[in-house]
Order: sequence, then structure tokens, then C-alpha cells
Amino acid sequence: KKNPDVAHALHVGKLCFFVLFKMSIKPFRIDLLIYSIYAKPPILFLIFMFNEYFKKNLDKSLIRGQNSVTYVFRDRHSRARRYESELQSCGLEVAPVEFSDYHPLKSITVTDSKSRRGARKGSTSSSSSSSSSVAPDPLSSMLDGTDPLSMFAAASASESPLTLSQSRKRREKEDEVGVDFEPWSSKRGEILARFTTTEKLSINLFMGSEKGKAPSLASSSAVSEKVRTRLEELDDLEEGSQRELLNLSQQDYVNRIEELNQSLKEAWASDQKVKALKIVIQCSKLLSDTAVIQFYPSKFVLITDILDTFGRLVYERIWSMCSDPRPLPDSFTADEVNDTAKETCLNWFFKIASIRELIPRLYVEVALLKCNRFLTKCGIQETVPRLTAMIRGIGDPLVAVYARAYLCRIGMEVAPHLKDSLNKNFFDLLGTFRQIHGDSVQNQLVLQRVEIPVYLTLYSPAIHWILQCVSYRAPEALLTEMMERCKKLGNNALLLNSVMWAFRAEFIATRATDFIGMIKDCDEAGFPKHLLFGSLGRSLACADPPEAERLPILNEAWKVITKVRSPQDYINCAEIWVEFTCRHFTKREVNTVLSDIIKHMTPDRAFEDAYPQLQSVIRKILTYFHDFSVLFSMERFLPFMDMFQKDSVRVGVCLSIMDVFIKHQQEPTRDPVILNALLHVCKTMHDSVNALTLEDEKRSLALLINGFIRMVSFGRDFEQQLSFCVEARATFCNLEPVLVQLIHTVNQLAMETRRVMRGSHSRKTAAFVRACAAYSFITIPSLTSIFSRLNLYLLSGQVALANQCLSQADAFLKAAVSVLPEVPRSISIEGKLRSSEGFLLDFINNFLSALLVVPDHPEAGVLFLVRGLLNMVQDYTWEDNSDAKVHVYISALPLLAAMSQESYLYSIPKVDSNETLYGGDPKFLAEINKLCETLIGQVLDHLKTLGRDESVHRQGSLAFSLFGCLLAHGDLRNNKLNQLAVNLWNLSHKQGYCNTRTSVRTLEFIKHQAQQPDMAYLSDMLHRLTLQSRT
Repeated sequence: KKNPDVAHALHVGKLCFFVLFKMSIKPFRIDLLIYSIYAKPPILFLIFMFNEYFKKNLDKSLIRGQNSVTYVFRDRHSRARRYESELQSCGLEVAPVEFSDYHPLKSITVTDSKSRRGARKGSTSSSSSSSSSVAPDPLSSMLDGTDPLSMFAAASASESPLTLSQSRKRREKEDEVGVDFEPWSSKRGEILARFTTTEKLSINLFMGSEKGKAPSLASSSAVSEKVRTRLEELDDLEEGSQRELLNLSQQDYVNRIEELNQSLKEAWASDQKVKALKIVIQCSKLLSDTAVIQFYPSKFVLITDILDTFGRLVYERIWSMCSDPRPLPDSFTADEVNDTAKETCLNWFFKIASIRELIPRLYVEVALLKCNRFLTKCGIQETVPRLTAMIRGIGDPLVAVYARAYLCRIGMEVAPHLKDSLNKNFFDLLGTFRQIHGDSVQNQLVLQRVEIPVYLTLYSPAIHWILQCVSYRAPEALLTEMMERCKKLGNNALLLNSVMWAFRAEFIATRATDFIGMIKDCDEAGFPKHLLFGSLGRSLACADPPEAERLPILNEAWKVITKVRSPQDYINCAEIWVEFTCRHFTKREVNTVLSDIIKHMTPDRAFEDAYPQLQSVIRKILTYFHDFSVLFSMERFLPFMDMFQKDSVRVGVCLSIMDVFIKHQQEPTRDPVILNALLHVCKTMHDSVNALTLEDEKRSLALLINGFIRMVSFGRDFEQQLSFCVEARATFCNLEPVLVQLIHTVNQLAMETRRVMRGSHSRKTAAFVRACAAYSFITIPSLTSIFSRLNLYLLSGQVALANQCLSQADAFLKAAVSVLPEVPRSISIEGKLRSSEGFLLDFINNFLSALLVVPDHPEAGVLFLVRGLLNMVQDYTWEDNSDAKVHVYISALPLLAAMSQESYLYSIPKVDSNETLYGGDPKFLAEINKLCETLIGQVLDHLKTLGRDESVHRQGSLAFSLFGCLLAHGDLRNNKLNQLAVNLWNLSHKQGYCNTRTSVRTLEFIKHQAQQPDMAYLSDMLHRLTLQSRT
């Protein structure tokens, strides 16, 4: 140090090392370089020391590249990589494409050939040119040039016009009842649920005797005697083989009817046709009983189910008799029915004609109405008017109206085109409508203590159905005529209500003002006006009235609705008109309606009995108001939601609100009104979670809450966004998917900050990204899913590293390594236990790829994270007979090889990786080489163990994996490493279990690599690699 020459020489020595390892220069001699820089005698000793050092530690051979030079250590296992040139060599070659007329997706035109036997000229040709060299169409060669679709078209063209017109008429007839016609099955459940009773019911039960069984052919050889016997059985039925069951509850009554239905099927299956008919007659008689009049609509539904079953069984029996030798088509005529089937059909109608009482005879014949098709072409057309006239003989108006409803129902199913006959039922109803207010009916209601409004509602299902059948696709003139006839009747509220239910909504909407005038003229005592306005509201919700009339209509309707005293009646009607209000008016009118609902439903906590209607109000508002800034600006909306005080109902409403928000909110929001309201809604959903909540429910709740969190954005106000995440973490601590989403949101926030600052953080932004890292570091340990914690630790560590938070990144990665021993050997996925080994290997591979750019801590030692990970892998309890640990060791070798390069494959801007920190320090490279030797030794030991255990298949697979790793990353100029690679190849092919195709492609790759100037040494190794198979 005292000698200035020596001090200067030391300075020159540092400069030399810098030039050697950092600069790209041409090959040179070190001694000449140093001598040329400073040639003085004291420097000669330093030159000698330099030469001795490089003789000892450096290989004298040079790897020449693109104007660069690199000395290779003798004990170095990994080969030097030039990533850019390797990437360019892996690019796809550009091949010229020749365009022609042919294209596989080009359409092929198939033309008919006029001469089948002669030469075929252009039977198949391209759409662009008939002379193109397109391959012949296989279909045209098979069919001799005739397109099958053309054949069908020609056949259809040859049909006579008469046939086409008949088929067209048939199609029109079949399409007369479309999907827009509401079927009876949709009304059945509603009627059974609506019309119930607590009164005791009675039923006349047919006991069934041995006489009811069908006699065998041996005991009744003559047909006339067989018929006489069956007629006697029917007489026996009407003379006393029946018993009356009394004091039945409604459920007992329903069960008994179901038993009769089942008995009918069993009797039919056992060929006891007379017994089946007796059951049907007995059940039909029940429809004349109005002792418990409130239950009559439900009784009608139950009995007609039995009649429908009977009609279907009879029709199918006669149909089966016509199926020999081939079944009848759906559009058959009576001429196609054989005599046996016709005789059987007539026999059934003769049996029905022998029934003495009107009501059972009528109902049974209506049930068999479809069977008239087997007799004559116009059988149904002649029968329906006769049955319509028979109903006029029924004295009770309630029984008569339901008989007409059943006739209309079967008529629409069997012959929907016979509208004129069905219309007579409605006009007959109008003619007998005054009987409803007659003395006999009034006396009956007094005896049964039934009020007239309740009694009138019993007519609603039947009249609704009759009007629906009559008005279906009816012309405007007919509807107008029916409406005018209803006007002329006194006390016509019942009919008016049914008209508004059954007629087309467009017809009602265009005459809404006229209907309001008719409603005003109705008698309040007979039929409540709020029910009429409810029916009108249903129609107006489906069709729009004239714009000028909308506000007067709403005002007139609400004047009546707001005066309804019963909370239940009020909300039933108000709930209907909410949709009309939302559909045509602004938030001002909707807010007024909500205020009125709150006023009526709050006293005496009446809202507790009207949760379904209140939920319907919310759904209708959400259907028309998707702008939540408008929705929450309504003063009465949140007070309206406060009425949902039952937990399950309140959560259901919150789910509806969040579902609409996620579906229709297009842009992120920072509106404080929306955020506070939806945060309260989401908190209500979160607080409903308890120990009994199912996982699917938790998942659906978390999905909605996560959707809300993703739609919150404060723009460049990142601190406010982080504060929101802190508040959300405290609010939604019981839903793990929400916490995961919050961590992702905060990590995204940190990366957005980096983007805004373009990677150069100020003191303020640096503190902010450290706060984001702290948020994630605190939140992750609260997660129960082990792999969620691992993945989030790794992701958060990468985010921290990208933002130059090195200590935070180290903390995340250390935490991930410390959590790895807690990974169980099996995890539950969708309710099934599965091995966690595959998931753990995937995570470790991702973790290893991230470690390449993580700089070593100055106080923790060289490769401390890599060593910590490998130590964990060594100590982890893997599954029995598992090679996972060795796979990790093999996966770590490419990482160590990449770490030994002068420039890394990838890096993070403004973060110095180990390539910069160590600068190719020999000690660092020696540590890498030592670690590589340890890992390879562990793998070789495991291969020996597998050989002793005779696990040759696993041994070969692992050996080939290690061979591939050495081939890709190892410096095979090293003789020992080269020989090890050859031995691994031979071991992997020793038993012939290696994939031959993979081996061949590997050899081709080696051959291709050996052609490069700096990898010619692979040629020698290629000659020593032999390809073997099990054979």
C-alpha cells in the first residue's frame, strides 16, 4: 500500500476484472492487456499472480459468441445460455402459401345429371367455376349425381294441389291451440290451494261387489247374456251397493279420491271394465253435492282428474284395437277404423246412455268426447251442441258453470276449431246469470253461513276458463259483443272481473278508461272493487294503455286502493299496480306508492303477514330501475326495506338487490350513497352465515359480495380504495372467498400505483405500496384453505418485489416456505378427498420460477430461500411410494442453472437480482454447483432404491426426466456429466418402458443441436445413445 506503483497495480487489477466479466470485448491475453495498460517492473509480479490465478481457476478454452467471451469454470455444471439467440432459433419458419380456387370450406354445388348411364359432365362443380379441378363429391358418386334433397323437392312438387291443401288445413287445425294458451294444468294447483275448508265432508263410496267383476267366457258364453249381466251390475250400482262416508276432513277427502283414482287404474288393468265405469259414475255423482260449497272448486278438480284418466284409458283401448296390422295415424278418419273398434266404441256410449242421472251421464260422456272420432267424421261436431243443451237442465248455477267449464276444457283439447259450439256455453251462462242472485241460492248461502262475496269468488275459476277458451284468438268484434252483453247485466262485477282476466291484455289496455267506468258502476257489496282494479292492473302490466290516459288511470285506481281497510286486501292490490307505476312513471310516483304502502302496512306490524307481496314489490321495482343512484335516492326505498324484519326474508331481498346490481351495473362506482347502501345490504347477507349454513349458500353469498367489491373504484384516490378494503375486511370476515378477493384487490391496487408512477415510487407511494403489502400479510393468515394461503403469499411476494419492497417480499416468501409443512396429504374438493401432492408440486414449481429474480438477503446467506425450500421438501412427509420429492429436486436444477448465467432469463425493473449482486462471483457459482451436486446425488440415490425395489417403470421415468434436465441445462462438455447423461439414457431405456416416440424426438433434437458450432460436442454423445424397446 505504501508503494504507489503497487497501489496503482491493484487499481488496474480491479479494472481488469471489471473488463473480464462485464464488458463484451474480443478475445485477449490478460498479461498483455495489463502490460499495455501500465508497463512498469513492479507490475510483473502482479502479472504473474494473475496468470497463476487464472491457470488454477479458469479453463483456458474460450466460448466464442456474438462479440463476447466467457471463461468457464472447470467445476461448473450448467452451460452458458444465450437466451435471445435461442428464442430466435425456436421461431416458426415462414412458408409461402399458394392460393388456388380450391378451399376445404368452399361450397360444392351438386347438379342433377340428365343421363345417368351416359357421361357425367360436371355433376359436381365448384361455385366459382364448373371446370375447376375439385375432387368429386362422394355423395354425388354414391347417388349417381342425384341430390337426395332435390329428389324430395321433386316428389313434393308432383303432389296434387288437393293433397297440399288438405295437409295445410290439417297443420292449421293442429296449430290452433298454441303455446300462448294457458293450459288447465297451470291452474289446477292454484285452485286446490285457494279453495279449502275446515268443514267436515262426506262421500258416497261404492263398495264394489263380486258382481262387479267381469264374467269369464266359460260362465257367459253368449254375448247377449254378457251384456245383460253388465246392465244388471249397473242397476245394482244405482240400487244400493254404495255407502256414505261422513265426517271426513279435507285431507281425508283428498286421500279417498286419490284411492278411487288408483282403484280405477287397477280395475282397468285387471280387465274389470264395468267396475271401472262404476267408480267413474260414483265419482261424477259427487259433483252434484254442494253441501260444503266453499270446497266445490277443489272437488271439481279432483273428480275431473278421475274422469280424465277414464277417458284416456278408454281412448287408448279403442286405439289399440285399430293398430292391427299397423297403427292409425294421428290424423285418422272414421273410415280407417275397423268394425271391431267401432262396435266397442258404440258399446261404451250405450253404457253411458243407460246412466239415469243427468250429471254423471253428462260428465262421463264429456270425458269420452274424443272417442267420437272412431264413429263418424262429424261425431264431435254433432255431440258438443247436444251436451251444451244438456247442461241447461242443471238447476244449481254453480254446478252448471263448472259443467260448462269441463265441456269447454275437453272441447279445446279435442276440437279447438269448434269455437261456435263453445261460444254457446258463454251465452248460456249470461242467460242464467241472474240465478246467482235468486232466492234458492240465497237460502243455501244462509244455511251454510257463506257471504255473497265469498260465494261469487267460487265462480271465478270456471268463468275464467270459459272466457279464456272463448276469447282465444277470437276476432275483435266477438270480444266487443261479449263485453257489451256483460254491460247490460246488472251486478256484473263477477263477469267483468273474469273478462279482464281472460281477454287479451291489449284489448283491455286500449279500453282501460271504459273498464274503469264500468268498475265505478258496479255494486261494492257484491264484488269488492279493489279486486276489479287488481284484475285491471294485471292486464295493464302486460300491455300499455294510451299514453295520455296513464296518469288518470293510476289516479283513479289508487283512489280506490288506498281506501281499502284490510291490510291484506290492500297489499294484494297495491302489489299489482306497482308494476304499472314502475313501467310508465318516474321515481317520484314510485316513491309516493312506496310511502303509501309503508303507511298502510306499518300499523300493528301488518307487514309480517305480507312478506311475499312485499318481496314482489321489490322485485318489480328492481326490474324497471337498474340505475342504483336513482333507486337509492328514493326517500322511502330504504324505509320500505326495513319492513323485512324476518331474517330469511330480509336475506332473500338482499340477494335480489345484489343480483340485479351485478347484472346491470356496467361501470365501477364511487357514489357514497350507493356504496353505503350496498355495504349495508352485503353486511346483512354476511351476517346470516352461521354454523348451519351450507357451503353452496356461502359460495353464492360470496359470489355476490365479490361482484360488489369489484365494482367499487375510487379512481386515482388509492388511499380511499385501501380504506374501503380495510372496512370490507372487518365487515366480511366470515366469508373466506371475500377475503381472497380483497387481497387480490389490494395487490391490484399496488400494481396500479406502480403503473401510475411508471415504476419510480416517490416517498409517499412507496409508503402506500408497503401499506398494501402489510394489508395482505395481515389478512392471509386468517384464511383456512392452505393452498389459498400459499398462492396468495407467493402472489403478494411477487407484487411486493415488483414495487421494490424487498423486505416485504422476503417476508411473504419466508411465510410461504414456513406454511408448506402444514399441507395435508389429502384435501377435500367438491366433497371428495383427493391427494394434495399434485397441487403441492404445481405450487413449488411456481415458487421456484419466482425465486430466480429474488435477490438474496445480505444477512441470510447465499440462496437462503432455495435452501429453505429444499430443506422443507426433504422434511415433508410425502405419500408412500411417491416420487414427488425427487421431482422437486429435478425441477430445482433448471433454477440453479439459470442462476449461474451472466444475464438472467427475466428480471424486474429497478430490482437488482443475484446476477447484479454477485456479478458472477466464483464463490456464488461454487455454491450453486455444490447444491446441484447434492440434488443430483439425491436423485441418483433414489434411482438406486427404485432399482432394488424392482420399480423399473418409475425408475425409467425419473431417469429420463433427469436426462432431459441435464440435456437442456447442463454443460455436457464435462466428461463426468456427459457420462452421467448417457448412463441415465441407458437406464431409462433398460426395461423398454420409455415412450419410443418421445425418445425418437429427443434424439432428433440432440442431432439438431449438435449442428450448432458451439455444441458440436453433442455429436459424440449422440453416437453413444441407443434406442431400445421392450421387444
